[in-house]
Amino acid sequence: MNVRKFRGATAREVLRKVKETLGPDALILSNRPVADGVEITAMASAEEVELQQVREIQPSQKPVQSTPVEMAEVMEEIRRMRSLLEEQLAGFAWGDLSRREPMKLLAMRKLLGAGFSPKLSRQMTDKMPNFSSERESLEWMKTAVGRNINVANPETDIVDRGGVYAIVGPTGVGKTTTTAKLAARCVVRHGADKLALVTTDSYRIGAHEQLRIYGRILGVPVHAIKEAADLNLILNELKDKHLVLIDTIGMSQKDQKVIDQVAMLSGCEMDVERILLINATSGGDTLDDVVRAYRGSGLGGCILTKVDEAIGIGASLDVILRHKLVLHFIANGQRVPEDIHPANAKYLVERSFRAFREDSPHAMQESEYSMMMAQGLFGNSLGA
Repeated sequence: MNVRKFRGATAREVLRKVKETLGPDALILSNRPVADGVEITAMASAEEVELQQVREIQPSQKPVQSTPVEMAEVMEEIRRMRSLLEEQLAGFAWGDLSRREPMKLLAMRKLLGAGFSPKLSRQMTDKMPNFSSERESLEWMKTAVGRNINVANPETDIVDRGGVYAIVGPTGVGKTTTTAKLAARCVVRHGADKLALVTTDSYRIGAHEQLRIYGRILGVPVHAIKEAADLNLILNELKDKHLVLIDTIGMSQKDQKVIDQVAMLSGCEMDVERILLINATSGGDTLDDVVRAYRGSGLGGCILTKVDEAIGIGASLDVILRHKLVLHFIANGQRVPEDIHPANAKYLVERSFRAFREDSPHAMQESEYSMMMAQGLFGNSLGA
């Protein structure tokens, strides 16, 4: 058997050596602290071991044939052993981190508790200097998160810059209300004659009427379309307007019609930028799914909605960060036009970390962090 020992200063460094030498499916047999760091004993995967054993059999010997059921049982047992060893080693690595770099561990707990993903939390803390105080580490972390939020500046403000924008997103995220808020901002700054409203939402009962009510209040007509050809005709008629806002049909990100909607907006003769609404109350996996479905080409950024309904906004900021979306506005209520504001990175960061509560039933206990980190230690971070 190809059993080997590896040494390094930290568990992560040794695990990287294991992966490079024996492959990503290597089996961890043991680990122990040594004078200069960590020592791990590992061997190649079960498949590689079986091939090696076959090669070692003398030509005169006839290999023993195992039945499929026996092989399946053996492989399942190996998987269970591997899972147990990985959890143990992850706990060891977490303890090693707490001993060597306690401020990084604190920062990791704060990020996870605020709702940021383990992947982003690892990336942030990997780059963090080893500060000696809690205040320094938390300030660095908040600054780093804020610096990476791509907030629209005055030159890219969609109301002042003008153009044609389609407000897109799943059902219930607040598209019609957000369209009305943006329309009101435009009327105040540029006048009602510089704005046009378009709706493609012919599915919901009363959807046209809701936008028309806003339009009458603002003194702006609303144009309803059903097909791509109609949209091209309407946009050609409205080409002299400073700002054209298109309120679109709300659909689940899993609905195949999303692809048709993206294709219709991307295929217009005029340049139409899509603004995706991100629901602050949704979980990270759901929002990742939404971004992937609605992205395509021509996505001009996003607006964070329902901030007033969300306990924490870490998950939504995490998605905006990882997908490198430009954040234009945040919406925090139903009032038109008051409840929409230009995005402010510092406020968003402070707001996200206020959600961290040690007594929350959703907060992990100290002993649970190592189990959560197991996947990261043996997965993406090895190749980082």
